[in-house]
Amino acid sequence: MKISKQDFDQMKAKYDKEVKKGKPGKGKKGDIDNQTDWLFFDRKTLEEILADPKAGGIKFYLTEYTEEVAKKLYPENPDEYVGRVNIVMTASSESGKIEILGETEEPTYYNKAQICPPYCQ
Repeated sequence: MKISKQDFDQMKAKYDKEVKKGKPGKGKKGDIDNQTDWLFFDRKTLEEILADPKAGGIKFYLTEYTEEVAKKLYPENPDEYVGRVNIVMTASSESGKIEILGETEEPTYYNKAQICPPYCQ
């Protein structure tokens, strides 16, 4: 699922401020003490990213769900996602140094994985 650059920037900033600095992610009820174990992205999403002929690969960003983005992507239970580490992807050059620009002259960002927790089997 595509997400906006604004949503990506919010999630990246939250991750950089908390988890990247060695602090726990902050959820609606305080510190996340059982952080993300795994993420699953379906084949369709991965193929959509690589469909651009300029794409040499996929760049993966570690981010953290903000309350605003969790409400957009998981309206049925956003509080389960706020503060959880996740991955945002974008098409990139083969070296990973250059992000491929989309139609809006910005990279196209993808998210909405199945993540554990809360989606664990």
